[in-house]
Amino acid sequence: MTIQNRYDFVMLFDVENGNPNGDPDAGNSPRVDAETGYGFITDVCLKRKIRNYVALVREGEPGYSILIKPDRSLNACFTEAYMQENLQCGQKGKNTDDVRRARDYMCRNYFDVRAFGAVMATGDDPCGIVRGPVQINFAKSLSPVNIQDVTITRQARTTEDRKATGDTEMGRKSIIPYALYRAEGYISAALANRVTGLSEEDVELLWEAILNLFENDHSAARGKMCMRKLYIFRHDSVLGCCPSHLLFEKICVVQKNAAPPRQFSDYEVSVDCSMPDGVTLICKP
Repeated sequence: MTIQNRYDFVMLFDVENGNPNGDPDAGNSPRVDAETGYGFITDVCLKRKIRNYVALVREGEPGYSILIKPDRSLNACFTEAYMQENLQCGQKGKNTDDVRRARDYMCRNYFDVRAFGAVMATGDDPCGIVRGPVQINFAKSLSPVNIQDVTITRQARTTEDRKATGDTEMGRKSIIPYALYRAEGYISAALANRVTGLSEEDVELLWEAILNLFENDHSAARGKMCMRKLYIFRHDSVLGCCPSHLLFEKICVVQKNAAPPRQFSDYEVSVDCSMPDGVTLICKP
């Protein structure tokens, strides 16, 4: 059944001695706001990890395929939708009903389309444009970050010419010693009812994916990452009972002292549990 409640949520997660989201325009160093020194992580990075988790735990289950992944081209997936719905493939000038049927097929069969939406208007078999009910903002660090370039020794040489210069060469990796990040998100029941059909089961899977965002994504480059807290504001109506920003202000995180933070306990998280009428606060874990 399609969700009948709007949700807003806040995520708190941290990184220790790692690079949570490299910037290709800066030699893949951690992303940082040049004006303030605060770190940030893109919404695309966070949604990628959610997609990966769903693909891992629901692989092969009907309705839980993932569209945005590297194994197939998008246009091939769109053509498959036309074939499954017995629609005419490969012709220009598709009629509106065919595109709508193909779009509905994509929403039924792909979790990330149902949740995040997708632009599926490319190729000869377009499936329309879907605005997803689940949206996530950029994550931002709670304090300025200090990017450290760590020099490492590399023993594997790529060419014989480079090996002739010696057995080792120097390399570099950029890390953040510690940072606590905050990201905020929204789930629109109105959009879910209008187009994608996002269900309560889908929402529960989303919470599960967020709580386990980094548990199956460990790597030496990303260091130690941990989802610390997930705060969910559940509205008793489709359109919501309170503006999102007022609810987000009820989660306050402050640094305890002026020393550079190096662990989660260096911050104090306070929660105003007095909710407006029609809003319920759910804290996970």
